[in-house]
Amino acid sequence: MNGTTQHSAHLNSRLGIPPGPAFAWRSQTQPNKQRRRLALSLLVAGLLPGLLTACAEEPLPERQISPADCLSDVRMDRLKESLERCDKVVAAFPKDPLPLNERYLLHSLADDEKAACRDMARAVQLARAIPTQRLDPILRHDLQLRQADCRSAHPEGAKPTTSPAASPAVQQLPHQNR
Repeated sequence: MNGTTQHSAHLNSRLGIPPGPAFAWRSQTQPNKQRRRLALSLLVAGLLPGLLTACAEEPLPERQISPADCLSDVRMDRLKESLERCDKVVAAFPKDPLPLNERYLLHSLADDEKAACRDMARAVQLARAIPTQRLDPILRHDLQLRQADCRSAHPEGAKPTTSPAASPAVQQLPHQNR
């Protein structure tokens, strides 16, 4: 600043005159920078928790149980767990014959013919309540075959067979590796 400008600025300030255009940028810039910093810090303070929680790992929602889940992951060395899972599916769909039909297979694999046939009787009863055009034709056929297996394996007073493959209905099926 030269002496004249300094003198006029001093004189203006003594007279209460606001600084002219030469000094206006300084007086306005400082508060604007402070306002911007404050706005930015408030913005960051407001967004930061939201961003951090967005990055936090939340548990995945559990998949909805389906009537076809009984046979989704069957392993012979974990047959008990498969039966327990299937029990939950049957309980979740008490009016659907499909889970009972699938649990029949698990009981058969566990050599529990009595439980298998009990499931089959209930599945057939439920299937009768469903209109024919709405019942899956493959399920209908499975139910007929398995019901025949149960009837032939458990005639009045006869000892149940130990394997579902020994039943006459299964013996009649065309299959290479029985």
